Amino acid sequence: MPDLNRTILDNLALVLAVMGVVIIGLVVVAIMHSRRIRQASSSYRSLVSDSQGGSLQQLLDSHLGKVIEVGTKMEELNDLYETLEVRSRGSLQHVGIVRFNPFEDTGSDQSFAIALLDDRRDGIVLSSLHGRGQTRVFAKPVESGESTHQLSDEEAQAIRIAIEGGRPAPSAG
Repeated sequence: MPDLNRTILDNLALVLAVMGVVIIGLVVVAIMHSRRIRQASSSYRSLVSDSQGGSLQQLLDSHLGKVIEVGTKMEELNDLYETLEVRSRGSLQHVGIVRFNPFEDTGSDQSFAIALLDDRRDGIVLSSLHGRGQTRVFAKPVESGESTHQLSDEEAQAIRIAIEGGRPAPSAG
């Protein structure tokens, strides 16, 4: 053992120098890790605290509540949309008009037939016949694009225009 002690004493300066380098290296590593931990801690604090001092959990809870509100509102709007869609099927959606001159002794195309139909092709066709001394108006029901009453050519054309969404042909008058 005395040789071991002698060897250590002879190399004590070298052993202390190596240990010093190792200790300095460990201190440098500890400082680097300390900086990284401080940066991560700062990032974490800014993440979990907003500008009003609330936490990330509070912020997420608030946003989740808003998302749930929006979902509920969307369901209400979807229900309203479906109700309006059903109602709109019974509203006036198709219009066709034909102007014509039923009498040779009168001026221009002051008479007309107009078809007013809903999405199911139900509605009415109105006809106005204008003569020199009077104007007569007739109304006939329309169901599924057809009428149970006899239709004039102009009334039938007005219904066809309403259903097809086209333009009337020029009158022959």
